[in-house]
Amino acid sequence: FRPSQGQRRIVVKYRLVIFDFDGTLADTFGWFAHAINRIADKYHFKKVEPSEHDTIRGFDARAVLKYLGVPLWKTPLIAAHMRVLMSRDIHHIRLFAGVDNLLRRLSEVGATLAVVSSNSFENIRHVLGAEVAALIDYYECGVSAFGKEAKLRKVLRQSGIPRREAIYIGDEIRDSEAAREVGIAFGGATWGYTTPDALRVHAPSDVLARVDDILDRVIG
Repeated sequence: FRPSQGQRRIVVKYRLVIFDFDGTLADTFGWFAHAINRIADKYHFKKVEPSEHDTIRGFDARAVLKYLGVPLWKTPLIAAHMRVLMSRDIHHIRLFAGVDNLLRRLSEVGATLAVVSSNSFENIRHVLGAEVAALIDYYECGVSAFGKEAKLRKVLRQSGIPRREAIYIGDEIRDSEAAREVGIAFGGATWGYTTPDALRVHAPSDVLARVDDILDRVIG
């Protein structure tokens, strides 16, 4: 980042900022809760009532699968079907307030941006919009339920940025676990799928209360 004359140079703590998408950049839990019931009969798993939402939001991904009665081998089929449904409903999906400005600001201060998500590139790009999507340097999309570690490592290799200067922002316990496994910092988005209390159990010092807190964490 080269500041204009008279502008104070900003030194970022994390030069590589990697984002999850669903529940972190985009507000998709309401859509997800409705859509998963639309395919429950097809894949023979339990439907979720609104009264159960807070319960499942306290679980990690494996516990959610167990609660729904979904064997691991079915998850790629279900994930692919959910991506197709989202592409049909994409006009209902919105970014969380402030996300577009956050990504612009991070780009302005010189951070390298990436998205690692189970969602499709087409869906993510549509919701971000062409202008904001162009700010993202690396996309790793269609990631399997427990395959984020490999994709995080791939982004690190591609960027050439050391682990100590990278952070993964996500809203699920599996995001925290993936960041820890890879050896990078984590920021827990408490506005997403997982309850703040559940995130704090796994990453007590890493939770973020608001979208705006991400910039403060990156600049340090």
